[in-house]
Amino acid sequence: MNPALQGYLAAVGEQLADAGVLADAAAEVEAVAETIEDHADLMTVLSDISVPAASRRAVLADLLAGKVRAEVADLVARASSVLPAAELTAALHWLATQLRLVAEHAEERVAHPTAEDVLGLFASRQRVAGYAAAVLADVPTEELSEVEDELFRFARTIESHRALRVALGDRDLPVGVRLGVVDDLLADRASPSTGRLVRYVVRGGRARDIVGTLDMLVEEVARARGWRVARVRTADGIDDARRSALVEALTRLAGAPVELQVTSEPSLLAGVVVEVGDLFIDGSARHRIEELREHVLATQASTFVPHEREED
Repeated sequence: MNPALQGYLAAVGEQLADAGVLADAAAEVEAVAETIEDHADLMTVLSDISVPAASRRAVLADLLAGKVRAEVADLVARASSVLPAAELTAALHWLATQLRLVAEHAEERVAHPTAEDVLGLFASRQRVAGYAAAVLADVPTEELSEVEDELFRFARTIESHRALRVALGDRDLPVGVRLGVVDDLLADRASPSTGRLVRYVVRGGRARDIVGTLDMLVEEVARARGWRVARVRTADGIDDARRSALVEALTRLAGAPVELQVTSEPSLLAGVVVEVGDLFIDGSARHRIEELREHVLATQASTFVPHEREED
């Protein structure tokens, strides 16, 4: 099943479990699938790839309005957004089955948390992004910047502490132990939404990609705010004037408001290295020294004339 839908289901399933309505929600999802399958005209519209996705979602919204709980409507809408049209009803049956399984093992999962099935790097990040989409939908806009900052700082904490990075990146360490480490680190230092996201990174992401997955989430939160994240590494810090100039220049390049996430890296010697999505700018002194070295070596090689061997 689509990894993004798996992650979205995990987040919605948590909300339904907290409300004690997992079984009821499963029945509603199953009923939606059966309703679509029992009405040929509806089935034709929703499985027709020539019908725009937005139109299919509008049909589903009209169909479900006032008839199912909000979480079920969100699951159906997400399934119609991330899957090919022809797979919708099969996906709804799958979602209903998964909700029933979660309901049957809810207490066991709380007492003994387990990691999600292992996926490849890209698919794992997709799954975490799907989870984040459900969580962030309930976070007020004014709180998103706080979540973004907390995720960024937590990623840098892991990145800068080898023992912590090794522990959280050890996939052989029971997930319950790794979750305990995360809970101890966050404690009352982060918002509930940040805590949910980080915990799912541990359960649903790849252990050895924890920092990369957290950085991906930082970008997801920034996009939810309508911003882009610029990762800036600097040897000697950035004062307010340089920060403003950099933000202005990067905003023009990215075509959207840019927020700087600045980290210190003395090995750069001076200057900055900037990453915004696929854009990479290396203005560090170390990079300029390396370029100069390569230029000198190339010049020496081009002017080198080997001595002729003298005859005996």
